[in-house]
Amino acid sequence: MRNLLPGETWALIQQQPDALFVDVRMEIESMYVGRPPGVVNIPWYEYPVLTPDIPRFVAAIEREAGGTARTVILICRTGQRTVDAGIALEAAGFTDVVNVLDGFEGDLDDHQHRSTENGWRHCGLPWEQM
Repeated sequence: MRNLLPGETWALIQQQPDALFVDVRMEIESMYVGRPPGVVNIPWYEYPVLTPDIPRFVAAIEREAGGTARTVILICRTGQRTVDAGIALEAAGFTDVVNVLDGFEGDLDDHQHRSTENGWRHCGLPWEQM
């Protein structure tokens, strides 16, 4: 699994527009907090269970990707869920998995706020909100 900063990921998406960009956050997070444009939401887990169904997740990614050879870029809130999701995809035979370091919102600052120190939004990259 490759680990890329948000800006590096944006550059990769520009160079490789056929890559599958997946937001693994819960649907409600993706919709209301915001997400990069063009991202497909396939949650690693969903409320109220909060436990991944790995076979379901892998099958959904494989369907969307059309196989295991396509580049799959994973983003979550802080870049933590995507590590586990990426490991699961690689174990299932995916050959080019990218983890977006710092995720969409990034780390908490001293005031317990996100998007102020790092992450996709902090970097000023394109995003949308429902």
